[in-house]
Amino acid sequence: MKRKTRKRSANRYGMATALTNFALTLILFAVGVACFYEDGGTVSAAAEENVYRRGGAGTGTVCLMFNVYENTPVVYEILEILREENAKATFFVGGCWADDNERCLNDIKAAGHETGNHGYFHKDHAALSLKQNKEEIENCNLIAEKLTGTKPTLFAPPSGAYGKNTLIAAAALKMKVILWSRDTVDWRDHDASLIFRRATEKTTDGDFILMHPTKQTAAALKDVLAYYRTHSLKAVTVSECLLATAAPQ
Repeated sequence: MKRKTRKRSANRYGMATALTNFALTLILFAVGVACFYEDGGTVSAAAEENVYRRGGAGTGTVCLMFNVYENTPVVYEILEILREENAKATFFVGGCWADDNERCLNDIKAAGHETGNHGYFHKDHAALSLKQNKEEIENCNLIAEKLTGTKPTLFAPPSGAYGKNTLIAAAALKMKVILWSRDTVDWRDHDASLIFRRATEKTTDGDFILMHPTKQTAAALKDVLAYYRTHSLKAVTVSECLLATAAPQ
């Protein structure tokens, strides 16, 4: 009898230990998942539904996206070229730039262009918490609305970096997340002919073309717009292009 009792007690002890270890494993897994997602995590397919990289085919349009944190005089050069070529664009402005350039911001609006949100400072949104993402986006919205009377509805994350927290923050603020399908890399390369090639080579309707207010971009812009015109492509704002797009691309 003693042997059987000891065996039964050992079995009970072993089962209890296994259950305890299993419970601890589940707790650690849950904590790990929570931390993983709070720091950005893997973006789900559902969360990606609010990310737009281009408009739909068949729209007959292309979108020039200018990300602006500096070079205000060049912004004015670009505005003049767009006026001469009867073209429209979306300017994604940094909040700290907008705060120091109220007149230019309103001149962008007065010319019929669209103002988008590029964060208040140029931060890595993929590395920000949910609260930090929301603050960056919202602070830029607040200054843009204060200075122009219009609140942006589009958010272009700096460097295209975003995570789950970015998408949750943007959705909470009722904003679309905008990326691009063509990158001119004009912030790095100073050859205007190279900017032209990247903005036109294999470009199709619905493309979002990423640019910045640089001297080389201003030098190439008139030829870029002439190319679009000869290929039956109209340069419009991102929102105008998306109106003809049924779903995110």
